[in-house]
Amino acid sequence: MNTKEKIKHIVNWLNNYANNAHIDGFVIGVSGGIDSAVTSTLCALTGKKIIVLNMPILQPPSQFDRSNDHIDWLKENFEAVESHTTDLTNTFEQIRSDLPKDIQDFLTMANVRARLRMTTLYAYAGHNGFLVAGTGNKVEDFGVGFFTKYGDGGVDISPIADLTKTEVFELAKELNIINSIQIAKPTDGLWDDDRSDEDQIGASYPELEWAMDYIEKKSSEPLSDRQKEVMEIYTRLNRANRHKMEPIPVCKLG
Repeated sequence: MNTKEKIKHIVNWLNNYANNAHIDGFVIGVSGGIDSAVTSTLCALTGKKIIVLNMPILQPPSQFDRSNDHIDWLKENFEAVESHTTDLTNTFEQIRSDLPKDIQDFLTMANVRARLRMTTLYAYAGHNGFLVAGTGNKVEDFGVGFFTKYGDGGVDISPIADLTKTEVFELAKELNIINSIQIAKPTDGLWDDDRSDEDQIGASYPELEWAMDYIEKKSSEPLSDRQKEVMEIYTRLNRANRHKMEPIPVCKLG
């Protein structure tokens, strides 16, 4: 399936799902990154109403500005786009003041940010009777589990979860997503210092895609030293985050 065919397939899938559910629109959080830019554009291509939210929490200006630039681009190209900026910094600071200081490590509070955004997305979705569209790609959602449980992982539908990051970039190019987003380093936007996904994971998305493909194909090709490092990163994260990617365990009584 070429890139244009993938776009058409996803847009048709979105339309069919929404029509079968008797839903008239989608809510998407826009982060200034490639995944949310592509997802929001695919949703806009359905012709249905979409609400895009910019939800800064102590956000680096570059991310906030890219989000707004993409929102402006969406509004210029699609009629049924509504946007809101909901600054959650004060809400986050209130939670931080209420929680015990000794549990406020960086990762814990980064996850709190993601869950605040999820709550906000569902406030808009619930009020309007819309679906929350997820922005996770295949490697994040089913490879290394690089998302927050009940945060950015809390969605109704996942339009791009069967696309690798490489494919997401290919769709972005075909969709004419603004250049500043196409060239930006992928980041989850949960840290004050604008660190990239690669900084956090220790491997690039193409490397993780290679590891995922190597395992799926049960390849026996010998590995270089770097490939061994990447494979260790991939398998460690896949194992540690398996609880995010599988259904919640249920204790069944007989």
